[in-house]
Amino acid sequence: MKYITFTIPCYNSQDYMKRCIDSLLPGGDDVEIIIVDDGSTDATGEIADYYEKQYPGIVKAVHKENGGHGSGVNTGLQLAAGVYFKVVDSDDWLDEAAYEKLLGRIRGFCVKKETRLIGEIPDMLVCNYVYDHLDEGTSRVMRYRNIFPIEEMCDWNDIGRFHASQYLIMHALIFRTEVLRRTGVVLPEHTFYVDNIFAYQPLPYVNHIYYMNVDLYHYYIGREDQSVNEKVLMSRIDQQILVTEIVSKCVDLKEVKEIYPKLAEYMCRNISIMMAISSIHLLLINSQEAYSKRKQLWKGIKEENTRLYYRLKYTTLSGLTYLPGRLGGMVTMSGYRAAKKIYQFQ
Repeated sequence: MKYITFTIPCYNSQDYMKRCIDSLLPGGDDVEIIIVDDGSTDATGEIADYYEKQYPGIVKAVHKENGGHGSGVNTGLQLAAGVYFKVVDSDDWLDEAAYEKLLGRIRGFCVKKETRLIGEIPDMLVCNYVYDHLDEGTSRVMRYRNIFPIEEMCDWNDIGRFHASQYLIMHALIFRTEVLRRTGVVLPEHTFYVDNIFAYQPLPYVNHIYYMNVDLYHYYIGREDQSVNEKVLMSRIDQQILVTEIVSKCVDLKEVKEIYPKLAEYMCRNISIMMAISSIHLLLINSQEAYSKRKQLWKGIKEENTRLYYRLKYTTLSGLTYLPGRLGGMVTMSGYRAAKKIYQFQ
């Protein structure tokens, strides 16, 4: 039995992918590592083949035409044999001690599967992640101990309140493969920022959650070509807008609220954050076209879901990024710069 399938989408990752793969190998035969070579033009494919040859039955190299990060995730999910599924970006890595503890806990759940109700096995595991600014020698751990009970099964009605800097991102989450497939989540190709969809759309299908207070995932921050780099994000703003629109439409929050009101509140907050990011970077572009796109983004939300529009505009963070006039824009940018300095994001 493969307890976890790790998928590593790779595009021209030769300079750093070995660190990522090596951090996953301690799982041995209990895991499978799918390296998806997404049409790379450097030595990525050769490195993937080397690991497959060295670790047969553990590492699988998949070569495909370039389709973007989402396409790599889709491919991994289609092929996954593990009980659980996790995406690890090729420039990131897992902490060995935390990884060992996580895998031990999953082994325990799976061994007991025959003697327990299937619903008592976690649909989603949550672990801490670390923002690693390696070039600056600094890091910041993002934890969830104020939200989830530690190492206890819970559901969305048991959660606490998220702090301003807290939200569930792909790096913190491990989904049961069966649950992910049930959601029907398919990420768009040739599009950045699709991890926002992956960390959002499946949540209403999750009924049992298990949080481990371990610093598992190391999220590298600092490459000039990184998708979260401010200048890069500005150049890809149309893709950010597309993902924001998909997230805002893919789940009926009214239905979610009937079962899990706290989850519905979080998911609305998540849309608010994405709207804020899109609005802020359109302000940073500071062109007439950008201002028109900002207006159209909000108009689209209003036409699709009037109730959500008014909540986003008047009761959540995103409303502060859609203040009228030049003064409103200045207030928005001042708040953004302050938050960037405090939370050390790109």
